[in-house]
Amino acid sequence: MFVRNKTTMRAFLLFVLISFSLIANAQDAVLKGRAMADSAAVPYASVVIIGTKTGTRTDSAGYYEIKNLNAGTFKVTVSSVSYESRRQTVKLTSGQTTILNVSLKPYDSKLNEVVITGVSRATELRKNPVPVAVMSKVNIESKVSTNIIESIVKGVPGVNAVTTGPNISKPFIRGLGYNRVLTLYDGIRQEGQQWGDEHGIEIDAYGLGRVEVVKGPASLTYGSDALAGVINLIPDTRQDSIGFKSDFTTEFHSNNGMVGNSLGFGFNTGNWKYSLRGTFKAAHDYRNPIDGYVYNTGFREVNLTGIARTDKKWGYAQIAATLYNNSQEIPDGSRDSLTRRFTKQVSENDDIKNRPLVTDDELRTYTLAPLRQSIKHYRLYGQSQFKVGEGSVNLMAGLQQNIRREFLHPSDFNQASLDIILNTLNYEARYNLPVFSGIESTIGVNGFYQTNRNQNGTTFPIPDYNLFDIGTYIFAKKSFGKVDVSGGVR
Repeated sequence: MFVRNKTTMRAFLLFVLISFSLIANAQDAVLKGRAMADSAAVPYASVVIIGTKTGTRTDSAGYYEIKNLNAGTFKVTVSSVSYESRRQTVKLTSGQTTILNVSLKPYDSKLNEVVITGVSRATELRKNPVPVAVMSKVNIESKVSTNIIESIVKGVPGVNAVTTGPNISKPFIRGLGYNRVLTLYDGIRQEGQQWGDEHGIEIDAYGLGRVEVVKGPASLTYGSDALAGVINLIPDTRQDSIGFKSDFTTEFHSNNGMVGNSLGFGFNTGNWKYSLRGTFKAAHDYRNPIDGYVYNTGFREVNLTGIARTDKKWGYAQIAATLYNNSQEIPDGSRDSLTRRFTKQVSENDDIKNRPLVTDDELRTYTLAPLRQSIKHYRLYGQSQFKVGEGSVNLMAGLQQNIRREFLHPSDFNQASLDIILNTLNYEARYNLPVFSGIESTIGVNGFYQTNRNQNGTTFPIPDYNLFDIGTYIFAKKSFGKVDVSGGVR
């Protein structure tokens, strides 16, 4: 009897050990990923595996990880108070890590949106004392226009534009513009001879995922050029799921025959995300009810953009390069006094009274006239964030070159009257201190080094110069119930 009980006990213990081993092996699946919305991270979102008590929250950068899961097929819900809940099915494999990145859709109310412009760190819109307007990619695409500034004017109250052609618009915020409104591309100030009326924004509108507009002084963070406000144009880097994706956008405008085509590719390896986009636009002269077709308002534009980004627990790193090439006709406006038809200059010794008339074919051709400007803008930049304890360090450096030529000599098409090269080095470093007693504080330094050189032109509107700009700042914000107060020193 004793031997039998002993044998039974051994069998029972062996069964328990085998069962425990099987359960342990079955609970070694891992699920991780990131929650995003309109190219921005969704911090502190809830991630729950339906039918279980297992779940977690995303961190400040939108990342989450759940370990020791059973293998099988489950439904996962990701939710946040600022966004619509998202439910997806995921298959977990024993001994493997499964990546599930989720893109959340914001509620119609924009008060809970997270902004990064004009603040030291990502902040909910309703908790930002500075007035900020946000346009998502869907909003941008719904405001059809020939350039991004006109789309912003249609979507953001309080923003206007001075337009000198279908592809050239300069932003004004509450009546102030030019060097009182700072334009950023992915947080880097855009430098491209923006002092001139005929000089637009050298950015591919098709490649943007988000626009943030600060409608008010932002000089504390960005310097005196942001006296009226800031427009931050953020590229679309959304590639949430692992693998390859592509998109193609085309549009046609009947007024000026504008044809726009943009092809984008994205690839996510799980560690790195890559984006590549090429865009081509062309238009002939536009028309209005009074003048009909307006001579010399056509343009041709080519854009290339490449971005590589990795997001880790320690932070993120991103490197990007853009190319902008625009050939834009310059309207002359001269007319025949009798017929009121447009005329054109054909010689250096110009007699405006005896100019030849512009034909109907010339008003509708996509071939650009000799009187034109050529703008090329090259940009290479990198930015990264490193988590340091409860704080973080942000670093940014960028190189830009703007080449602007205006051709105003009808007898010598290749001789530029204006020929300027502007080189700019942008830099910024800031430390976001850990939150102490509810106070969010940041200390930083930013600025740029710039050289302007005239080349082989016949006119010199501005001299050659070297410019070095540097500024340090301290920024702090604290909430008192429903009241949010921010301030700083620069």
